[in-house]
Amino acid sequence: MPAGLDGRWIHGQNAGDVTVVLNERPPMDWLTWYNGLAKPSWTPSPRTIGLIWQILYPIILVSFGFVFVQAFRGKLAWVVALPFAINLVANLVFTPIQFGMRNLLLASVDIGIVWATIIWAVVAVWPHYRWVAVAQVPYFVWVSTATVLQMSIALSNR
Repeated sequence: MPAGLDGRWIHGQNAGDVTVVLNERPPMDWLTWYNGLAKPSWTPSPRTIGLIWQILYPIILVSFGFVFVQAFRGKLAWVVALPFAINLVANLVFTPIQFGMRNLLLASVDIGIVWATIIWAVVAVWPHYRWVAVAQVPYFVWVSTATVLQMSIALSNR
């Protein structure tokens, strides 16, 4: 098929039947897209970020799971479990927003919600189960770092 001057492919079966088809490139994979963004020099590699989450997810699973079990059993008010639930949803939707939709601004808002709900969760659970509050410290440290990183990336790629 010959390429037109404007980069589109032109083909046809009959002399009067010419169809113009856009020269579509395959969609860019998320890693290529992410690596192409302007980022601060201190940005961890995707592999390092994955390792951090592999460490944090078991802590989140145990501590959040404990809170939800206690709420289901009626030993903890649902208002105490609420920030944990909001945090979980916000955490889970970050990846589709950031890497699926590739919406840096919305991902920044989302990670801000994750960050704020960790503080809310710690304050809410502290009077009941201090170990759950303390277990959020590594999560909070990482999300604080990730929030600054996300905001920096969003501002650098406006």
